[in-house]
Amino acid sequence: MDNSRRFFLRGQFSKPPAHQAPRPPWALEDDALFVKQCTRCAACIQACPTSVLKAGDGGFPEVSFQSNGCDLCGQCVTVCEPHVLMRAPAAPAWRWHADIGAGCLGQQQVECRVCGEFCDVQAIRFKPRLGGVAIPEVQVAACTGCGHCVSKCPTQAIQMKTPGGT
Repeated sequence: MDNSRRFFLRGQFSKPPAHQAPRPPWALEDDALFVKQCTRCAACIQACPTSVLKAGDGGFPEVSFQSNGCDLCGQCVTVCEPHVLMRAPAAPAWRWHADIGAGCLGQQQVECRVCGEFCDVQAIRFKPRLGGVAIPEVQVAACTGCGHCVSKCPTQAIQMKTPGGT
């Protein structure tokens, strides 16, 4: 079933939002092609050792960092038979990076370094402030988009953001 019929049958008569679901690591960048070729077999979801892959809208796999981050192990890619997940050499898993919002405890003058403690690649650094607590800053070039910081943030102040977008 194509997307337009699926949205119509759900009572969404207008064009669906341009928002793209957060796909598994190394997913095809063209979301329309991903939706067309993915069989919704859930093999990637079952293979995920950190359980960050969930069945989303229409049964297509999506990423959720609510309780954990992705270890970038590639097991989802290994079991993907329609090859909508393809790990290319030196290709990043995603085009997004962590973005720390205004709800961050550090920005509220409360000492918290949880996000940095869970960032294995040390993409989150803390900038000291005179007379205040250190503020976390994301080194975008170093961020893998794994989401460990998202799942551990006590105020849910961290989201994933694509370059130049949301």
